[in-house]
Amino acid sequence: QVQLVESGGGLVQAGGSLRLSCAASERTFSNYNMGWFRQAPGKEREFVAAISWIGGSTYYADSMKGRFTISRDNAKKTVYLQMNSLKPEETAVYYCAATRSLITGSYYHAKTYDYWGQGTQVTVSS
Repeated sequence: QVQLVESGGGLVQAGGSLRLSCAASERTFSNYNMGWFRQAPGKEREFVAAISWIGGSTYYADSMKGRFTISRDNAKKTVYLQMNSLKPEETAVYYCAATRSLITGSYYHAKTYDYWGQGTQVTVSS
């Protein structure tokens, strides 16, 4: 059982930046592909970004390309999401997720991932 704990959320003004972290309990963290999703009130969970187990491949939702960066440090068992130029409509709870399954072609599906963190709130004020 993989436990994931997100941190780094908070209140930021529009145009500002935040860096989210997701720490994993799993000793074999480096074997897991990781993703970030977000969910705003009344909306479905939305794919944000994903990174392969070795970090060689990264994937982003179109609206995040150029503004968000996903990365990982396998020695620290942590995945990061650097978010720049944040917009008020990006206010949501941000979740990290993990899977040992291949994510090529399916990284944007929440059902691809087997383990989820509890989420961290990001609020972007206008």
